[in-house]
Amino acid sequence: MEYKYLNTLYNPSDLKALPQETLPRVCEEVRDFIVQELSQNPGHLGSSLGTVELTMALHYVFDTPNDQLVWDVGHQAYAHKILTDRRERFHTNRQFKGLAPFPSPMESEYDAFIAGHASNSISAALGIEIGSQKVHHDRHVVAVIGDGAMTGGLAFEGLNNTSMNKNNLLIVLNDNNMAIDPIKGGFTQYLVDLTTSERYNRWRWWGYRVARKLHLINDDNKGRVQRFTNNLKALLTKQGNNIFQGLNLRYFGPADGHDVLSLVRIFSEIKDYEGPKVLHIITKKGKGYGPAENDQTTWHAPGEFCVENGKRKTENGKHLEPLWQEVFGEQLLKMAKEDERVVGVTPAMPSGCSMTIMQAELPDRVFDVGIAEGHAVTFSAGMAKAGLVPYCNIYSSFLQRAYDNIIHDVALPKLHVVFCIDRAGIVGNDGATHHGLLDLAYLRPIPNMVIGAPMTKEDLESMMLLAKEYDGPIAIRYPRGRSISGVGDEKLTIGKGICLKEGSKVAVLSIGAIGNTVSEAIEALGDSAIQVAHYDMRWLKPIDENILHEVGKKFDTIITVEDGVISGGLGSAVLEFMADNSYVPRVTRLGVRDQFVEHGSTKELYQLLKLDKQGICESLLQALEQ
Repeated sequence: MEYKYLNTLYNPSDLKALPQETLPRVCEEVRDFIVQELSQNPGHLGSSLGTVELTMALHYVFDTPNDQLVWDVGHQAYAHKILTDRRERFHTNRQFKGLAPFPSPMESEYDAFIAGHASNSISAALGIEIGSQKVHHDRHVVAVIGDGAMTGGLAFEGLNNTSMNKNNLLIVLNDNNMAIDPIKGGFTQYLVDLTTSERYNRWRWWGYRVARKLHLINDDNKGRVQRFTNNLKALLTKQGNNIFQGLNLRYFGPADGHDVLSLVRIFSEIKDYEGPKVLHIITKKGKGYGPAENDQTTWHAPGEFCVENGKRKTENGKHLEPLWQEVFGEQLLKMAKEDERVVGVTPAMPSGCSMTIMQAELPDRVFDVGIAEGHAVTFSAGMAKAGLVPYCNIYSSFLQRAYDNIIHDVALPKLHVVFCIDRAGIVGNDGATHHGLLDLAYLRPIPNMVIGAPMTKEDLESMMLLAKEYDGPIAIRYPRGRSISGVGDEKLTIGKGICLKEGSKVAVLSIGAIGNTVSEAIEALGDSAIQVAHYDMRWLKPIDENILHEVGKKFDTIITVEDGVISGGLGSAVLEFMADNSYVPRVTRLGVRDQFVEHGSTKELYQLLKLDKQGICESLLQALEQ
């Protein structure tokens, strides 16, 4: 497609210069641009295709960046980036040293707030709105939130507080009935029910516009009019007041989220309406590209693909090890078939964590709770209290959101919840908001918590089996990507590591899958490898004190290696043990130092952090030379 208009657009002022009637064509061009770019440089396709018209209308009507757009999760914000002076750099999106994967205030003044995790937009936007009032900054503030993010408790906290404060916040609810997987929960059905009375909504919107133009509605009587229309809706739809109106939020919609001219008209008419308000729009994830519309889960982030036929490019090779998540999924199903106590819990990621494997055969024992990590943890605690063995699978960076739930609801009463922590360590192109670098450090101080990290897929299977019989909270963390096969250890025991290689001068203590890179680095030393011992600790808590006594007595130099922050992790645990037991070896900690790690491929980032084979090899050589 030749981009007649898009190639002339560098910022929203250029967009505003176009006649309204050209906007549908501009939307077509933006949508095609996204498809073409993401076919070669993978990213989050489906969500952004669904918000092209919405984005266009927002920037056409509002005065950005003075007016603030707060996006909830950046999956839907690609059109926003393209229209705000980043089109020519968009091919670098999610690439090392390129554009950030999500809206970032550090990247652009048009990005009002960071948007990596879900459900925070209403709270952040309300804060900006109230703060702007206090400093007398005249601006509009808009929060854009998807129906998937509305399952998160923080969204409801934000709604509640919005109703309690004087503000003019506009909340745009982008309702596509999808997150990554189909959304679960009563609120989703509630939104569906709201959309079923099209006749009423058309009448209400027409009546509202006429009443405003005839000056029948003003600030003095708007409350009375709103109560009247609420009662009318109760009569026509048998719903009563909807949740937004119940919170004194003026509700508009549902509106067609793919009619850009209609959205421009609506935003123009309601933006100056005093008081908090909600515009409910209906969109389709993957809009405008057939394969993405037909398989919305797969095409959320499809990887590279052929635009013409929609075929996704796959890895080629003689043999590919299963993904870590697939190892988890298969083992969970196997255990569930053998033990009826076993259940699975996930916050909206059944396909991402491969719980779909169990879901296909035992659907009544898999619980997708929506984007609600805190609830997932406490819900699991309740099931454990009742005698079940819940395997609660949450991505590492998302588990951070449930920290108090872990402490108060699981660890304190010592309930038997198994936390399977997916995407631990460096995850790659999603960047700082998604790297799982903190879990070892934030879980370790919690009393009653057991923490393990498998080096091989066989270790993951064994740890999951051990966890089933352990009476208390236990966490097993593993990375993104393909697993590595090893020799199964039938004697794998909680709190016991293993010596993988004897050595005479330097002891390397690793935990988790990065131990495979350590083994490669040691092998690369050639003849010097004989001087390096390698221990796979397997468990951070309880840590294997027999190994630590052995290396404390035998070695003058110890190197710890972990795929996480070094503050509070394995390296810290080793240093504490050595100090407590009066051992005085030189301890070098390899891991992530006090920093947020940028986005890029895992290969690039491990190299940046000197946690690749070459970087670890260099550290070993330095230690041997001392």
